[in-house]
Amino acid sequence: MRIGLIAMSGIRVCDAELLRLGLTLPGFVERSKTIASLPSLGLLTLAGMTPPEHEVHYLEIPDVHQMEKLPDGLDLVAISSYSAQIDEAYELASRYRDLGIPTVLGGPHVTALPEEASRYCTSVVVGEGEAIWPQILSDATKGKLEAIYSDSTAAFELAEAPVPAFALLNIDEYNRLTVQTSRGCPHRCEFCAGSILLTSRYKQKPVGKVLAEVDEILKIWRHPFLEFADDNSMVNRAYWKELVPQLARRNLRWFTETDISVGEDDELLDMMRKSGCAQVLIGLESPTEPPLSGMELNSDWKHRHYRDYREAIQRIQSHGITVNGCFIIGLDGHATDIFEQVFDFVRDSGLYEVQVTIQTPFPGTPLYDRLMLSNRLIEPTNWKKCTLFDVNYYPTPMTAEELTGGFRTLVTRLYGEEFTKWRRDNFKKLLRRSHLGEEA
Repeated sequence: MRIGLIAMSGIRVCDAELLRLGLTLPGFVERSKTIASLPSLGLLTLAGMTPPEHEVHYLEIPDVHQMEKLPDGLDLVAISSYSAQIDEAYELASRYRDLGIPTVLGGPHVTALPEEASRYCTSVVVGEGEAIWPQILSDATKGKLEAIYSDSTAAFELAEAPVPAFALLNIDEYNRLTVQTSRGCPHRCEFCAGSILLTSRYKQKPVGKVLAEVDEILKIWRHPFLEFADDNSMVNRAYWKELVPQLARRNLRWFTETDISVGEDDELLDMMRKSGCAQVLIGLESPTEPPLSGMELNSDWKHRHYRDYREAIQRIQSHGITVNGCFIIGLDGHATDIFEQVFDFVRDSGLYEVQVTIQTPFPGTPLYDRLMLSNRLIEPTNWKKCTLFDVNYYPTPMTAEELTGGFRTLVTRLYGEEFTKWRRDNFKKLLRRSHLGEEA
């Protein structure tokens, strides 16, 4: 079979004014380009486990509405998408299905709403695609695809993960490539729409498997920049103390997402910097303590660690690793003074980078369910608003209009040229004080 693996790519924003502002703000443009250029690791992994008798094509479609002609000559199409792009994915799947080409849809949104997705395609994948991809290929070859494939009948361990087919990529089109060391997260934040929707437990990929993927990337990119695509990388610090020295021998730079507790381990931070770690992204969520209470549903972890925020940021950055602090605006309890509070925290803590998003109720999350039960969703099935930058719920105590307007103003202040430069310069001063200037 000739198989097309299609990723719906690009950044979506419905707020036209925010989009216009973002196009002119240096810090916002920089981060948006990075996110938009990431390939679909999930689809590349499926390609890596596809038997050689099949011919695999990896495609990225930033805007289905601009496609007059679909990529043709395919016997099977698999499409991966997030909520903000899901309507476009449905349109694309329908067009292929109307041509008589079997189509398969998967991803977190489809896992949350398989019945909805099944109206637009031949088959849907619920859960982790690797667990059931071999069965899909077998059934497609026989012309007997089932309507729903679920990983509930086929557990998947990351120890069995194939090396993603990075060779399918034109490396000149990317500024970083992704590698996964784990899946899931021990924290259960009510808003999280990450891999926790696909797996009920935290899984770790063996170090040897991770290094094999890195080495595969090195074959096509001599000095790569890697993003470890984990929801929370540093949960198992002993694991990373085994992995990081191996990374140090491979002459690369890397980025990952983790929680604030990494700031407790100076030994690990020193090892990370020497191995090429450039930045860690940490979900701080709120610059004030009360809205964090109850956000993490297992043990109120983030609320309990709020007091560590500033010290941890300083310690991580003193090792020459920049911190991208992420804030969710519009949490319950955020009033109109939240915009000034975020700006003040970023300035006072010395954060090198900052990411602000609007609280977004993704389907399948506890947040979505809670807001639905309390009649606080504005358009419960308007998935186009699941962008992280658009308001689709009734915040409290702010109004939706106050949240939208205040967010625009905050973005302008945070990502403007003057404050972006100040944050960069402030980090350089910290390095000089820490005697790490030359190394950085």
